[in-house]
Amino acid sequence: MNDNQLKALISLLDDEDQEVVEHVEQQIRQMGGKMIPLLETEWEGSFNPALQKRIEEIIHDLQYESVLERMRDWKNGGAMDLLEGLWIVATYQYPDLSLDKLKQEVEQLYYDVWIDFKPDMHPDEQVRAINNAFFTKLKFAPNTKHFHSPANSMINQVLETRRGNPITLCVLYMLIAKRLNMPIYGVNLPNLFVLTYKHNGVQFYINVFNRGLVFTKKDIDQYIDQLNIKRLDTFYQPCTNADIVRRVLRNLTLAFEKNGDTERVEEVERILETVKDDGDGLPLSDYTQR
Repeated sequence: MNDNQLKALISLLDDEDQEVVEHVEQQIRQMGGKMIPLLETEWEGSFNPALQKRIEEIIHDLQYESVLERMRDWKNGGAMDLLEGLWIVATYQYPDLSLDKLKQEVEQLYYDVWIDFKPDMHPDEQVRAINNAFFTKLKFAPNTKHFHSPANSMINQVLETRRGNPITLCVLYMLIAKRLNMPIYGVNLPNLFVLTYKHNGVQFYINVFNRGLVFTKKDIDQYIDQLNIKRLDTFYQPCTNADIVRRVLRNLTLAFEKNGDTERVEEVERILETVKDDGDGLPLSDYTQR
């Protein structure tokens, strides 16, 4: 079908015959995301609230299916690019968000930190240099005022507001560190996401949510013991990009639960299914909101 034929098809969503409407809607859904611009044009030109609502629902569903497809492809492709994974999560609420724009913004953060960074510094000094740039110059900080806001799981919002939860702040910190060739990785602790520096037998940990506080394995031992749970290797070692995206999605699920938005909870849980790992060692409650 050419554009004129597709526009004619969309116009039938306003038909008086319900069977025609249902058949047309099914055809549009089968055609997928390419229909979205034409649907948006039809919505803008309509003065029928019922038709506009129907179009909004179709557009949302098409965009949502696109998120599911992207996330499946990302996971099946090896989940190599962490920023891309966080971008896919953000497109759930910001479907027009540009991955290239996000990459440019992160690259700019890297340059802002690189100015104060020297490769020959001791690891402790390197972390102090990143901390100073990240928290003082770039003004990133914990979003303690709205800790359970869905925006904390949206990487574009964290970049814009400079406020986030532990995992999104850690992701940006880690992306900068990687560009600086630092061996820094994410670590899945219960109720808290942190980073670890691990190279040539040297390993320590960084709590980005606490302004880059450096701590040790013994501190993690004490933390786990206070929670009265078994010490698992996963609490001390780097996790994967897929682990990080799963945890972001779990946080997002909890945020919508607290808002009473059951429809979005179900949708995010479906996204989470596309990156599911049967080897997950902790229940959902132990991973969320940190």
